[in-house]
Amino acid sequence: MTVKMARIGLAAIIGFCLLVPQVAEAAGFEKTGRDEGERSKQEERRLAIVIDDFGNGMNGTEDMLQLPVKFTAAVMPFMPTTKQDAEEAHRRGHDVIVHMPMEPNKGLKSWLGPGAITTDLSDDEIRKRVEDAIDNVPYAIGMNNHMGSKVTADERVMRIVLGVCKERGLFFLDSRTTFKTVIPKVAEEIGLPIVSNHVFLDDVYTEQHIAKQVTELRKQLKSRGDCVTIGHVGPPGKKTAAVLKLSLPDLQNEAAVVKLSQMVNGSMSDPFVLPNP
Repeated sequence: MTVKMARIGLAAIIGFCLLVPQVAEAAGFEKTGRDEGERSKQEERRLAIVIDDFGNGMNGTEDMLQLPVKFTAAVMPFMPTTKQDAEEAHRRGHDVIVHMPMEPNKGLKSWLGPGAITTDLSDDEIRKRVEDAIDNVPYAIGMNNHMGSKVTADERVMRIVLGVCKERGLFFLDSRTTFKTVIPKVAEEIGLPIVSNHVFLDDVYTEQHIAKQVTELRKQLKSRGDCVTIGHVGPPGKKTAAVLKLSLPDLQNEAAVVKLSQMVNGSMSDPFVLPNP
């Protein structure tokens, strides 16, 4: 398949996914134009795009950095391109946060990379690892979890992690890799600003699935004022970047695309919503 044919195919997939809700809406009633109330409502919606897994020279890194909107780069600490990716993202005006590796319920600890947070660590070691990670990622203003379904459900561990974030002036993004997360509870108790993920774009590495998740994202935007979505560099990186680039004009018609830091205030009481039930 030629590059031109592949691009045409991707555009057709995204176009179909974006068209379906519009056709369904048109079937119910004919719209002659948005009234002022609807226009105002759409202008109040905000979308924050977070891209995980920077820091290891992963596939799609440059494609993501060239997106025509400001997003949030989640950079893994202690990796070969950690500083390079964080500095370049900051130079281009994107938010930078620490993508903190944390132990999952399933999988090997060796998959997490250096400096990971695991539930068998002492309080002092957890604190040290979080502080070291923050110091290792230039320009970091927040943190989110890489994997972490086991850690983010552990109140002892997360109380230390979030406590360090508060001390260092960082907010926390709960990636919501488990419905058992204790992050909202602990963050509210200690007064730490948090935001939470609503839609994973590329948990399946195909353009069709990513386009489908963009449609899910549009549904979420209609039901809430603020919405956070997470994509990745790495195996799906180029595909996710391509789908986003084609989808952004339509998404920007429905919401303002903002950096995550602009969404922190007022998000503490968001109801829990599983990204992809």
